[in-house]
Amino acid sequence: MPSGPEGLVDHPAYRTELERARSLLFAHPGRWRIIYHYDGDGIASASCAVRALQRLGFPVQATALLAVEKPRMVELLAATSTPVLVVDTGASWLDLFAAHPHPVIVLDHHQYHGAPQPPELPESVAFVDPLDWGVDGMNEMCASTLTWLFTVFLDARNWDNAAYGVSGAIADRQHVGGFKGLNARLVEEARERMFLTKAVGPPLFGGSLEEAIALSVDPYLTGLSGRAAETRAFLTSLGLEPQRPPNGLDPAEGRRLIEAVSMRLVRQGVRPEFVAAFHEDGWFVPSLGLRAEELANLQNATGRVGDPGVGVALALGDAAALGHARDAERAWRQGVLNGLERVEKGGVNSLRALQWFESPDGSLAGTQAGLAMNYLLNARKPVFVFTAARDGLKVSARGTTWLVGQGLDLATVCRSAAGKVGGEGGGHRVASGATIPPARRDEFLAIADGLIAEQLPAFATEAAA
Repeated sequence: MPSGPEGLVDHPAYRTELERARSLLFAHPGRWRIIYHYDGDGIASASCAVRALQRLGFPVQATALLAVEKPRMVELLAATSTPVLVVDTGASWLDLFAAHPHPVIVLDHHQYHGAPQPPELPESVAFVDPLDWGVDGMNEMCASTLTWLFTVFLDARNWDNAAYGVSGAIADRQHVGGFKGLNARLVEEARERMFLTKAVGPPLFGGSLEEAIALSVDPYLTGLSGRAAETRAFLTSLGLEPQRPPNGLDPAEGRRLIEAVSMRLVRQGVRPEFVAAFHEDGWFVPSLGLRAEELANLQNATGRVGDPGVGVALALGDAAALGHARDAERAWRQGVLNGLERVEKGGVNSLRALQWFESPDGSLAGTQAGLAMNYLLNARKPVFVFTAARDGLKVSARGTTWLVGQGLDLATVCRSAAGKVGGEGGGHRVASGATIPPARRDEFLAIADGLIAEQLPAFATEAAA
């Protein structure tokens, strides 16, 4: 039977943190500013929060943060004379919020210094992080599922935020291999409440099979992605009409396509978990008539092309937002595709324990790095991508859960290496980022390479030999 959220986690900090945040919010029923990260998880988190606060009758102003931008956060706090709700960022800047003259609630799933023991904070600040309850923020709960959960603590009607909780988790790649831990419990609860249903078959989107495969970035298929003529020949060889809609295949045809794509991925050297992901069923949102994977792409794309507010407006039922989001998704997909083609054709630079490349696409670089890591690059080394930013050189670092299992911790690497060159960084073990002075890139790389070599046994063994 469906239940309430109070008993989902058996840890005292779980209810303590969420109830403290709830009490702080209810004690200040006026206008709130919501500050969120501009990626798919952040936009989905903001969607949950805005929907819930509007349901309470609280006026809201939502503002996106475009990177690891502490100076920008300082500016926003100085310009804000109301309470603030921060989602999908902020765990590393708790000192800033303690100094803010108005209440602040921080909902974040990232690593912070001293985790899982948060620092002492004034009564005006509520900090909620699943790490404090023994829940892994890398693969068991992201910011959107955390914000969705918080909104259910506010009002049980907010179980209908399931669409955005799940889409953000998909954007954060926490669905690969199936949802786990607290994510899985929340998804099952939403399924019982009929806010989600199972979607059969791989997530292929586009007006035709040809479009879906030729523009595919997840998975990225070498020799097919970005290549319409080759895609037509591939589909024809399988007895499939290239112009048929992706959802028009019968079960036998679907299995034939899945097996053929899987074989190509295996030949590319793609790790088994990413091959298996193409076989997995997904989730469908009945109220929106969309698969959750498509919703994740739409919201993520709006942020990556510079219009994160459109992604939030989509969740609020804005009639024009869906069309704008689809335009953004096409632009985003083409930009990611262009970057992956550059990597496929031009390769990357390689150090002892990491690989790296440059990208001119600032807002797309992290996505390019993650997908290149999954489908194109040496699976034994994490990848770093560098892009120019207004406040320095932006770094996006990506690994895999397999590398994390070997000892990789990119959050520690980025935080330490960036700090030693006058920058700042952090994130998750599998995906992290930093901002550093442009002139110190090579020094940053050398430090990061050494740290990763110490973390991964294979490189430590090589060094000893």
